[in-house]
Formats: sequence, C-alpha cells, structure tokens
Amino acid sequence: MAKHRKPSKWKIVLGVVAGVMALVLITGGAFVWSMVKEVDDTVAQVNDNLNISKERKQVETIERKESVSILLLGIDRRGTEQGRSDSIIVLTLNPELDEGAMLSIPRDTLTEIVGKGTRDKINHAYAFGGAEMAMNTVENFLEIPIDYVIETDMEAFSDVVDALGGITVMNKFAFSTEDYTFPVGEVTLDGEAALDYTRMRYNDPNGDFGRQERQRDVVAAIIEKGRTDFSLDKVTALLEVVGDQAKTNIELNEFVSLSTDYMNAFRNASVLRLEGAGGLAGDGIYYWNPDSTSLNGVREELQRLME
Repeated sequence: MAKHRKPSKWKIVLGVVAGVMALVLITGGAFVWSMVKEVDDTVAQVNDNLNISKERKQVETIERKESVSILLLGIDRRGTEQGRSDSIIVLTLNPELDEGAMLSIPRDTLTEIVGKGTRDKINHAYAFGGAEMAMNTVENFLEIPIDYVIETDMEAFSDVVDALGGITVMNKFAFSTEDYTFPVGEVTLDGEAALDYTRMRYNDPNGDFGRQERQRDVVAAIIEKGRTDFSLDKVTALLEVVGDQAKTNIELNEFVSLSTDYMNAFRNASVLRLEGAGGLAGDGIYYWNPDSTSLNGVREELQRLME
C-alpha cells in the first residue's frame, strides 16, 4: 500500500457526485469569503460528520502547498443503511507543475478490500468500513496516498444542481430513462434530470465508461455555472445542502488555498481512463477487471503528479 504522508494538525472542502459541492464553492472563492462565518460553521459541521481516524483527519498537505489527492465518493443508500459508493473519483492536483488529473474508478472493479481481508468490488469498501476503508482500498489499488475525502449522498447531487438553478450539458447521443428523454445536443437539466442523466449506463454504447464521462460533463457544467452565475442566494442554498449532506476532512483555510494555489492545476487537469473488461465470475457475480498495462500507466501518471 502507498505510504502515508506524516500527519499533523488540520483539514477541509465540500462535495461531486461526491466532490461536486466542494468544486462549486471553490470556484466562487472570493464570493464565499463575504459569507465566511456561515461557511466556517458549515465546514465545521461537515468535518464533524465524517467518521474517520484522527490521523486521517490531521492532514496538512494543502497548507504545505504540496501535490494533493482527493477522493470523491457519491454514496447510494436507502434509509439508514451504510450504502455503497456509487461514484468513485480521484482528483490529483500538482500546484508546482500546474497540472492535475481526474480518474473515475468503475464501481464493480475487483480489488483487495484493505482491512477486510478479501477481494471484492471496490465500491463495497465503503459498505464494509466507511470512508476510511474506501481511502485505504483506493490507496492500495492506485499506489498513491489519498490525502482527503469528500463524501455525499447521491441524492444531494440533485439538490446542488437545483441550488444553482439548473445546468446545461452537451449530450452525445439520444436516450431515455423512465422519467426523462435526452436528445442529442445541448440539454438543460434540473436536479432530478441531472441525477437520471448521470446514472444511466445500460443503454450507453460505452457502458460504465459512458456513464463516467457523463458524470464528468455534469461536474464541469456545475463548476462553470458556479463560476459564471454566482449569487448570495445560490451560496446560501448550497451551504444548506452541504451542511446537511456532505462530509469531508478538508477545512476552511485549506478551502481558501484550493481556490487560489491549486486552481491552475484544476483547470489544466486531464481525464484519465482505466481500461479493462467485466464478466461473471465463478460465484455468478459480475466484476470488472482492469487491464494490467492500463492500470500501470494510470498509476505512473498519478505518481508523477503526486511527487
């Protein structure tokens, strides 16, 4: 497993499709400062909500302006159940190189679940041991340290879109779900439509990869909407969503640093793709297996950015 950085005192940021909310608020950095007290209270709340160990919470990578990795988890749960990570995205940012990368990990990826002593779907790590087991498992899988985590329910995703007054995306192929029809071209989405848009995968010719690409397109649209159409009402609405449904170990001072020292790296971030194939195993369960050459290439690029 990748070696952890030596922890010290501090942490923060907020949630996309797991990390969505964090990135939106980052883009509104100067505006957020005008509401710093309310933001500070909200950040304290989402920090307290996150159940991870003390050493995982005491991270100062952002304060030292080092390369940083953020695990974005979108949790699909029903009622009071623990739930599983329906969306798993790793964001790496290198402020010295002004480069970054975003990687979506297929949720059915077969890998070692660190701390459970078994091989299983990577999204089960959260179900077995929450955000900390998910962080440990992704670290082991990618062979890089995971510094921060942002966790949010997938249902909160639609609330973020509604708080921004909707978003617009360019849809690459026409498809329908039970409730919505999405034509080719420019499509305007409210919260529920955005959730349907990102969840559909069985009718996508690219399968789960197509779903991941739509997730990234929606994230980009949310960030752009937050950057170009930010207002006091939108900030207030976003804070209400974040306070109730986001969890993270990033803190306010780090939030501010992300919005300044790391923004060029974020704007220049590339999208990495992990190749592989899925199928039924001997136990009759579907698993996705990464291609070893592709996985090693992704690891090398992430390790380069994390140096």
